[in-house]
Amino acid sequence: MTGWTRHSTPEFAAIAAGHSILRCEIGSRLHGTSVGDTSDRDELGICVEPPEYVIGLRTFEQYIHRSVPEGVKSGPGDLDLTVYSLRKWTRLALDGNPTVLLALFAPDALVTDLGAELLAEGPSFLLSRRAGDRFIGYLRAQRQRGQSPKSAGHMVRLGLQGAELLETGRITLPIPQRDLIIAIRTGEIDRDEALAMASRLEQRLAELIPLSVLPEHPDEARADAWLVDAYRRTWAADQVEETFAEC
Repeated sequence: MTGWTRHSTPEFAAIAAGHSILRCEIGSRLHGTSVGDTSDRDELGICVEPPEYVIGLRTFEQYIHRSVPEGVKSGPGDLDLTVYSLRKWTRLALDGNPTVLLALFAPDALVTDLGAELLAEGPSFLLSRRAGDRFIGYLRAQRQRGQSPKSAGHMVRLGLQGAELLETGRITLPIPQRDLIIAIRTGEIDRDEALAMASRLEQRLAELIPLSVLPEHPDEARADAWLVDAYRRTWAADQVEETFAEC
């Protein structure tokens, strides 16, 4: 990659590499909706940054790596990776962000013990009906992005996955309706029909929000307590390792 953004410096790369607790695939390959070998590889990670980036003057919210230069569209086999700090990822998850929530349900995620703990306990205090509004917002954003079959496929996928989350409290990956999404992306189902599907799904999401199995609000107090404890335990373990390394 030529040049660095403020999120892609060697300093941030070292934090992401040395302190990650979870890394998983996201994007069309995770959803099972990629067409042929045309998709790049999108990955999401979570890390516990060192204490000086939380209580000192320096900050770390995310590390971004692209295997192609900024401004160049990713192609087959290219990697787009974002590693969030655990604090930022948790804030986004509490807000119902559809992309970061995928980490809770992605199969074959690479995790540490703390990452496994997050997957086991996180859904009970992170998920809420708030996600329904976010899925609607993302669906509408895809509608506004353009007229491509790819954006039409994203609209329908978001509607289907948002509805499943509100009805069951989880998201199945790959998406069970992947053949439908691929048909939209390849033009077998035209955009007008896809738009009609997306409109019906948007209405369904709005109807499901007050009826969802999810709580009305996430348990922010429990999330905060878990987050503080996770950082304390991680930093304490890191300090012990450093002490033994010096002996």
